[in-house]
Amino acid sequence: MTTSHRDELRDLASGAVVVGTDGSAAGSHAVAWAARTAADRGSRLIVVHGYDIGATRAVLGSYDVLVPSVIETLRDHGRQTLDSAHRTAREIHPDLEIVTELSERNPAELLIDLSSTARLVVLGATPGVGSFAHLGSTLLAVASQGKGRIVVARDDDNKRLRDSGPVVVGVDGSPVGEPAIEAAFDEACARDAELVVVHAWSDLSEGRFAGTSYLEIPIAELETAEHALLAERLAGWQEKYPTVTVTRRVHLSSPRKQLIEWSKTAQLVVVGSRGRGGFRGMLLGSTSNHLVQHSHGPVMVVHPD
Repeated sequence: MTTSHRDELRDLASGAVVVGTDGSAAGSHAVAWAARTAADRGSRLIVVHGYDIGATRAVLGSYDVLVPSVIETLRDHGRQTLDSAHRTAREIHPDLEIVTELSERNPAELLIDLSSTARLVVLGATPGVGSFAHLGSTLLAVASQGKGRIVVARDDDNKRLRDSGPVVVGVDGSPVGEPAIEAAFDEACARDAELVVVHAWSDLSEGRFAGTSYLEIPIAELETAEHALLAERLAGWQEKYPTVTVTRRVHLSSPRKQLIEWSKTAQLVVVGSRGRGGFRGMLLGSTSNHLVQHSHGPVMVVHPD
């Protein structure tokens, strides 16, 4: 792919919903989820498949004679994958603008690149799979290093698309979480859904309220401070999205547990990323990484870009 074509594709992705697919059932579910979202938003849908020609050459090593035939096989598979994805998206909405892109680039690099301009980037994940070893390097790389809004279209049942239930957002009280709050209000408004704000005290041990460290606030006053913090964080967004009904849930601890439970019924769970990035960031065990691995439904990871 030439530099000019990369720039053209990045421009084409501006404001669009981008989805990566590998032809698996999880990939097809991601395409369907992305197609419905794009149709509901009046956005273009871009479906991409990268077959990573560089990795193929590296694996084959000195067997140069095999390279052309193997690459052509990968291209054929990629074309078939995109044709199938196009049909899936067209079934979701017959008038949706759909663009397919077969690329020789590494799929993670391709999606991370497009995330810099896309409205959101969507990937699939196999139901019931929770370990890093089985999630796949593409999903992990894009979820941790992508820009803006990255959706992992997990579902316990890849045969259906959730169209009911609330949008749920995890709020930790820090300014870093503002993009996630904005995304959650935006999604709840677009879906005409209730917004449930989940706030756990354990996420706030290093936070501040009214210039005071939470560690300095007496335990008896902590719950009041937590509710006050939520009101402070949400006030401006509630004014901007007056039609969104907001329910607040404050818990003593275990934000992961609470969000995982909500993921069983929510249309979408939204969490922020602290921007650690890379494989080291995935090993640090943030709430967003835990949701990507274990959620029962779609998860949006919002990066503070």
